[in-house]
Amino acid sequence: MADIKYYDVILKPVITEKSMAAMGEKKYTFLVHTDATKSQVKEAVEKMFAGTKVQSVNTMNCEGKKKRRGMVVGRTAKTKKAIVQLTADSKEIEIFEGL
Repeated sequence: MADIKYYDVILKPVITEKSMAAMGEKKYTFLVHTDATKSQVKEAVEKMFAGTKVQSVNTMNCEGKKKRRGMVVGRTAKTKKAIVQLTADSKEIEIFEGL
């Protein structure tokens, strides 16, 4: 398994209607490194965003989509998403406040 530092775990936030609606329940969605574990995601969120406490982490592996260019068939890259549930007394994550 790769040695992943906490600042390499979270790649970017996922901004969709469904993820924005879940923010009312303190659930935040991130694209994460494909080799990251749930405990690594929890550690990364708590270190990167001061004052946050993670209650639970749900992860999902997303296969790459099939793409064609003429007769050649290939796949896009695999991704991994993590839905992070914060505790009730936790501070909000600042990057989502202006949306």
